[in-house]
Amino acid sequence: MNKKNILIFVIVFLLLNFIISMCSKQGANTAPLTTGDFAVATTKTDYEQDQLVGVKIKNNTKEDYVIKDKCPSEPLEVQRLENGQWTVMTYKAEIKCGQATDTVISPDQEITINFTSWNHALFGSMGQYKITAVLTPKNPQSTSQPVTVDSNTFEIKEKGIIGVIWTVALYQPIYNVLIFLIKYIPFHDLGFAIILLTFIIRTILLIPSQKGLKSQRKLQELQPKLNKLKEKYKDNQEMLAKETMELWKEHKVNPFGSCLPLVIQFPVLIALFYVIQSGLNPNNAYLLYGPLRDFTFSSINVIFLGILDLTKINSIVLPIFVGSLQFLQMKLALMKTEKKKEELKDPNKKETKNEMETANQMMIYVMPVMIAVFTASVPAGVGLYWSVSTSYGIIQQIVVNKQVKTETATVRVIK
Repeated sequence: MNKKNILIFVIVFLLLNFIISMCSKQGANTAPLTTGDFAVATTKTDYEQDQLVGVKIKNNTKEDYVIKDKCPSEPLEVQRLENGQWTVMTYKAEIKCGQATDTVISPDQEITINFTSWNHALFGSMGQYKITAVLTPKNPQSTSQPVTVDSNTFEIKEKGIIGVIWTVALYQPIYNVLIFLIKYIPFHDLGFAIILLTFIIRTILLIPSQKGLKSQRKLQELQPKLNKLKEKYKDNQEMLAKETMELWKEHKVNPFGSCLPLVIQFPVLIALFYVIQSGLNPNNAYLLYGPLRDFTFSSINVIFLGILDLTKINSIVLPIFVGSLQFLQMKLALMKTEKKKEELKDPNKKETKNEMETANQMMIYVMPVMIAVFTASVPAGVGLYWSVSTSYGIIQQIVVNKQVKTETATVRVIK
């Protein structure tokens, strides 16, 4: 793999991290906190339909205050402007409330309350909204009175075309397939559903990813020939480009196809990230296709093999495991051929050896570390998907290596 492809791999991976981190934030148009004993503001001044609404609350007093938990009802009072008047919106979510507790805000503390389990039901329609918080002194002996504070007015806007395409073409199908698998798998096990979903996705993408892996491997097989061409036509860039194109054409190599295996998983991984992060609650039931709308979300078993909570971050064991699998796959992908070994022994190719070895070593060791760090920052369900997908890729890489070795057994001799 040449330095160009390594750079593309790294850029794609960093872009994945950037998009997830940016999408996880509430946005730049944050409403300013009001002044007074309690500062209250929504995380944005306007939202697209079904974008998560959140409220920031800061306690500027000298004592603890409490926001009473009202599970399964919404945590704060929501009002919508209808015909010039504010109307209170209510909804009881189908969630477990056994561990629900009141929210305590200490002096000078700022918290954020999100409407994760109520979002679509309360904010699914376009219009103007505001949120009201009722805060009560924690100390029963306090002489202070409960305080009612309104947030800023904010707007729910129609979802943009990109958001609609993203939801309908990618997120919703993956979401429905996952829920379908959970529904019919014994004990509604999320872990085994993710494993099956991974095999389904990888099998659907088998043909394009196979072509990408072949292109990647063939480029490695042909690297000694490309180096000879560079040496032979170092003073004639036009002939170098022509001969390089001929070599690629002769061996049916697409120089840009080597990044395809990662690129084609890129949007799928982002969609799965959001499915695991926020999709496993009744708030998203409206995205389910007809036959699945009777599914009971509270029946989902999110503890894989009785030890791994797939909805939470696992920062040690799973990242190490995923990183190790990625390391093995990179070793297979960048395995030297006999011809390359012979060429690298040539003392006249010392510069080429250093360049290739440095690039390969960077790819083999840096990429698994990056993947491990990424896995340590997302829900374990995403890490499970990546580990199963990488295992699938390892088997696929072994098959491709054998195929390419046979196909390139006879190569054009460049003098």
